[in-house]
Amino acid sequence: MAAATESRATSVAAATWADTRRAELAALLEARLGPPADGDPGRLVESMRYSLLAPGKRIRPLLALAAAETVGPLDDQVRLCCAAVELVHCYSLIHDDLPAMDDDDFRRGRPSNHKAFDEATAILAGDALLTLAFDWIAEAGERSGHPDRYLRASRALAHGAGARGMVRGQARDLGAPPPTTLDALEVLHAEKTGALFEAALRVGAHAAGASPEAVAALARYGAAYGIAFQHADDRDDAEHGQLAAAARVRLGTLVEEAADAVAPFGAAGGRLAAIARALLP
Repeated sequence: MAAATESRATSVAAATWADTRRAELAALLEARLGPPADGDPGRLVESMRYSLLAPGKRIRPLLALAAAETVGPLDDQVRLCCAAVELVHCYSLIHDDLPAMDDDDFRRGRPSNHKAFDEATAILAGDALLTLAFDWIAEAGERSGHPDRYLRASRALAHGAGARGMVRGQARDLGAPPPTTLDALEVLHAEKTGALFEAALRVGAHAAGASPEAVAALARYGAAYGIAFQHADDRDDAEHGQLAAAARVRLGTLVEEAADAVAPFGAAGGRLAAIARALLP
């Protein structure tokens, strides 16, 4: 009974923490990507703001912040570095929705960027958000007095977002038939979704000055969480049929793998464990 009560209290605390940090992220993104002061050729900034400032859960930067807080205090530079993860995620959504990719007309209940503007503007907005992310990390590193930490964060984000991670997964998804086994499905999820989650944990950990051992533990959490997140997202997807049923069973194992990875952090890892367990039905 006491353990269950403590678990519920941790979950409530994690949810409250997430609401607070999400509001802070929204304010930071709005302040950093304000309306253009000297015109907006091609409505580029308007297009960037349209997608970046749309309501969302902002799970990836929240996890980056949680990783940072697991190993040290937050400051303005760590916050900026973690927020950069959302820019990369946003760029990926804009490009994924394009007719040449997933061809989706709606995102989060409103027209996709290329429908609200046009395909060329959407491509440029995505490009601009991606490059701006690394600008923010470099700026944070210059101001922090610890540029080596932010160099490692930048590299982790590049690896997770690029040809070794998210982009590779998108290429796999476009160029191959749908997976027919759970192993194949998890390879796809690990690349297309999990790689950026793992990168988010690495970004926050590096920016906060985590030890190599702490970074590795948080990365293990991110890798397991990323696949679990996609299984949870697909749990009601009729297209996957029996595969979806197998993924639902696997979800619990992945969540516990994520929680186990951060158990050595003690109470500091409890927030991340609660975030992972929130994926369970």
